Amino acid sequence: MKTDHFYINLTADEQNQVLESLIKLKNRLTAQGKYTDAVDDVILKISKAKRKRFQIRYI
Repeated sequence: MKTDHFYINLTADEQNQVLESLIKLKNRLTAQGKYTDAVDDVILKISKAKRKRFQIRYI
């Protein structure tokens, strides 16, 4: 079975904002007594993501 890969380009500030919002979501789910496994996985993936420099060319 083929797995799809998705890429997103974020600046350092955008990455921090995404992490902050995910942590807030995790706190809300914890307060409601719900599972946070999926949010934990996404937080780990975003925090461990490598930063790669690239150049955009306009043709």
